[in-house]
Amino acid sequence: MRAPIVAIVLAAGQGWRMGPGRQQLKLLLPWGDTTILGQTLRHVQRSSLDHILVVTGHEAAAVAAIAAAHQLPTIHNPHYATGEMLSSLQAGLRQVADSCAAVLVVLADQPLVTPAIIDQLLAAYRQGPAGIVAPIYQGRRGNPVLFDRRHFAGLLALPAGAAPRDLLQKHPADMQLVAVDSDAILADIDRPEDYERLRPGHTPAYE
Repeated sequence: MRAPIVAIVLAAGQGWRMGPGRQQLKLLLPWGDTTILGQTLRHVQRSSLDHILVVTGHEAAAVAAIAAAHQLPTIHNPHYATGEMLSSLQAGLRQVADSCAAVLVVLADQPLVTPAIIDQLLAAYRQGPAGIVAPIYQGRRGNPVLFDRRHFAGLLALPAGAAPRDLLQKHPADMQLVAVDSDAILADIDRPEDYERLRPGHTPAYE
């Protein structure tokens, strides 16, 4: 039996780039019949990933409630306010590293990344020798990114202030880029205008 591939969903961020005075965490904003986070989790669950772990931080109770509604486990990152992405990934890795073959690092604010895109990355990993698999669209690398366990130690050793992409830059020969037919891999929701442009319906609702 092969070792599982685990998604680590990074849902700890504070979403400051959504602008001053925005009191609601962006992951909790409406997205169709769910929320931004809910849609991301829905897509991850519909892929062929073996397990999913959601990392919480800011608004942890609300984020954990959405994860619980999807029957997914969470782990809290108490250091989310400093180096959120890396510290959250490292927290997730420490939780799952002993039991899995690879992790797929999923940004919680990418609700347009479909199960089909995720499965493309998983298939490339399972069929090839590369230890890092990332999607690419029209020459631009995006997310999510998969890391084989041989890179776990390197990710855990990255210092505060670094980012997972720093490890990618150190190991270009061990990275496979998978061409996808959608710019969803480039579309995360950082600003109010991103939300208005990308969300279902495209009608103003952000308050």
